[in-house]
Amino acid sequence: MYTFLIILIFFLVYMVFVVYAERKISAFIQDRYGPMEVGYYGLLQTVADLLKLVQKEDIVPLAADKRIFKPGPVVIFTAVFAGFAVIPLTSAFGNSSVQVGIFYLLAIVSLDVIGILMAGWGSNSKYALFGAMRSVAQIISYEIPLGLTVVCVVMVSQTLDLQEIIYQQGIWWNSIDAEAANYLFGIKAIGIETTEIGGILTWNIFRAPIFLFAFIIFFIASLAESNRAPFDIPEAESELVGGFHTEYSGLRWGLVMMGEYGLMLLVSFLAAILFLGGWNTPLPNIGSVELAQWTSGVPGTVAGHLWGAFWMLSKAFLLVGVQIWIRWTFPRLRIDQLMNLSWKYLTPAAILLVLFSAIWRMLMI
Repeated sequence: MYTFLIILIFFLVYMVFVVYAERKISAFIQDRYGPMEVGYYGLLQTVADLLKLVQKEDIVPLAADKRIFKPGPVVIFTAVFAGFAVIPLTSAFGNSSVQVGIFYLLAIVSLDVIGILMAGWGSNSKYALFGAMRSVAQIISYEIPLGLTVVCVVMVSQTLDLQEIIYQQGIWWNSIDAEAANYLFGIKAIGIETTEIGGILTWNIFRAPIFLFAFIIFFIASLAESNRAPFDIPEAESELVGGFHTEYSGLRWGLVMMGEYGLMLLVSFLAAILFLGGWNTPLPNIGSVELAQWTSGVPGTVAGHLWGAFWMLSKAFLLVGVQIWIRWTFPRLRIDQLMNLSWKYLTPAAILLVLFSAIWRMLMI
């Protein structure tokens, strides 16, 4: 129960922060000011907007199928929020140690497709329905290359446990299970054993160079999964008004937006866990200067929790910032370009990476 409350409070604080950050970053990119009046430097503008949003009337179209229309946003938000249950924020946080964490995460987040279909169909509006069909087609298409890149990491790591994948990318793996460390993941980066060095050299994108390409494919697919530009085809205002959530207002519309911003953070956490070392420090041991030990803390201790949370959140927020930057930098793709990118380029490349991962795994044993 306490873990649930902590995650909920963190999620709400994150929502306020990231909406404000997107406004300021987009204003900076477009040479504008952004929020300036409400609070110091506009800090309270998002809070004011959220309070106004909660007070707005919940309008349900007369011709809508209310049994499907009303719970649609709740299904979307719940599917995304439930994914945070298995995210290991630190070396021993809450109930995050699940042996099939990756399988659970991919399965539960996929349920937001059902919520999107419910929202579009239940609205009884052609614009909302077209937006829902576009969104579902996009998400299903990009789930394939995204899932294949996850399979690459699973094949090399030999585990579905998110916590164990993180341990394999840091200096503490040998101390946890020396035999497994030598057998499962004795991968060298640039010809040297990196487990004792720690830091950035132990991250998957360096220990297995093929994972750098897997990370790029994963990140592109995650943008499409989150309906973020340049993949925000379902929200093409000139064609579909607002996509599958056109008919929503008030708190229900807010839940849809919370689901989108929450998914941005969730895929950023997953990218950090699979490829960027999770809660492990990026600073390596250099001779007697043991930066990795000093900036990690022993797993399970207070210092370990603080350092782990700091590094994990820093990596996730950095990736969220990159997503915001991309949205306000690149133009929206056409629907044919979006589908071609997935089926003609990303999916074949991800299949090749699965093959290379199998070869890499055999060579490393």
